[in-house]
Parts: sequence; C-alpha cells; structure tokens
Amino acid sequence: MKKIHEIEQIRFVDNWMIINIDGQEHHFRLADISSKLATASAVERNYYRVMASGYGIHWPLLDEDLSIDGLLGITHAPPRKVKRQQRKLQMA
Repeated sequence: MKKIHEIEQIRFVDNWMIINIDGQEHHFRLADISSKLATASAVERNYYRVMASGYGIHWPLLDEDLSIDGLLGITHAPPRKVKRQQRKLQMA
C-alpha cells in the first residue's frame, strides 16, 4: 500500500493540535477542526490511530476521524469530461 502522507508526531498544546506531516510541522486550532477534540480530555485526545495509508487519524474514544488532506486544505476533483463535440473539433 502506497502511503499518501507520512505522519510522524501528533501532540496537543493548550487548544492546538501540532502534527508533523510529510516532514513539516503544522498547527491547527482545535475549535477550527473538531468540536469533539476541542472539548475532549487529554486521555481522549491522546488515544488515536493513524491510518496505515497516512490518509487520516481516528480517535476511537471520541468516534472522530480527520483526513490529512482535509486538514491541509487539499481538494480532489474528478477528471473533467471533454464533450464529444469538443473532441471532434480537436481531432479535425
């Protein structure tokens, strides 16, 4: 399985989650990313599992999941379909 992201460290300081993603440190304000994490205890916050693919993080005690792409603001769009008429024009 190809890893999407390399997650090296997750820690919580006050109302922030600090995470090392693909070799870069990122800071996220808990209230901005998850109301569950924002109100969770230290035990609940620190009991998590990083998906093997590096796609996301799961907190089983909170039933909370966050995607790394979502945290980083990466969006994926389906490939654009070229209309048949446009293809005919391009081929001519």
